Amino acid sequence: MGRSNVGKSSLIRRLTGLRVRVGKRPGVTRRTRRYRLDGLEVVDLPGFGFMSGVPRGIQERIKTQLIRYLESHSKRIGVAIEVIDARSFPEIVERWERRAQIPVDVEFFHFLKDLRLDPIIAVNKIDLIYPDERDDLLDFICERMDMLPPWRQWLDVVAPVSARTGEGIAHLRRLIEKRLRKKKMEHLMRVFRKRSG
Repeated sequence: MGRSNVGKSSLIRRLTGLRVRVGKRPGVTRRTRRYRLDGLEVVDLPGFGFMSGVPRGIQERIKTQLIRYLESHSKRIGVAIEVIDARSFPEIVERWERRAQIPVDVEFFHFLKDLRLDPIIAVNKIDLIYPDERDDLLDFICERMDMLPPWRQWLDVVAPVSARTGEGIAHLRRLIEKRLRKKKMEHLMRVFRKRSG
């Protein structure tokens, strides 16, 4: 999940090799898309936020549908990944903060945590950030998501990636695998308790 045009579909394509529809303009994915992958269901959710040429009412409806989907499917979600755009995140956050509002990206991260989904933040388009500026950017992102910098202490939550070049994809895959193993163990423990109790 994530804002429109942050590269959610491109990231799914890069991670899985699946043929996922992608586009250059915001709002290509307007409804939930499901893909099968070795017994797993990979879900590409519509983006929230500004979508060029899409009326505000439809944008709000998509956001509401997204919230309802996550609430109603939270027990079935093995891994929740919020994708943010490394280039635009600081500008968006500062614009919201000037209006004394919490950015939607931050609200969604906390919403995923409230649902106990142990979310991963995929900071996409990191290849477009100069290497000597990356640590400062990632510290800023962590701080805004209420995680104390330095960002490197959050390597189990934050994954700087590039869906375009493949940079950081191996780290993100490891995080996904770790979450899936943990969920499987939690499920097995519940089954065990139920049968032995």
